[in-house]
Amino acid sequence: MEKIIEEEKQGTTIQLENNGKNSRKLYIESYGCQMNFSDSEIVASILAKEGFNTTNILEEADLVLVNTCSIRDKAEQTVRKRLEKYNRVKERQNPNMKVGVLGCMAERLKSKFLEEEKIVDMVVGPDAYKDLPNLVAEIDEGRDA
Repeated sequence: MEKIIEEEKQGTTIQLENNGKNSRKLYIESYGCQMNFSDSEIVASILAKEGFNTTNILEEADLVLVNTCSIRDKAEQTVRKRLEKYNRVKERQNPNMKVGVLGCMAERLKSKFLEEEKIVDMVVGPDAYKDLPNLVAEIDEGRDA
């Protein structure tokens, strides 16, 4: 099956209907094929059950996730630029913000992002989305996940 990349959708954020009871904000950006966009919706739904509403405003987010795959040209550079932006916002405006990377690129660059460069709080491969509540609890307690 060929993965189709829709260029106009790259970098879009997921916006689900907000639950009035949820108090935390999730900002999730997607890159790659349609499967990545679908996975982002699944992730947002899982986290909605854990108290998160989605937002399109990066600066107000408690948790920022970028979902990407390694299939796109220059995908790693794009993700790095986005992570730099997220971390600038974290440093200057929202020090409690947590940043994570999702998808197959995350799986491939896990030790580089988490341990060597320390540019993310969380790395989640595509097979670990169901474990997100536990991973969020880990980073809430100050540990990398």
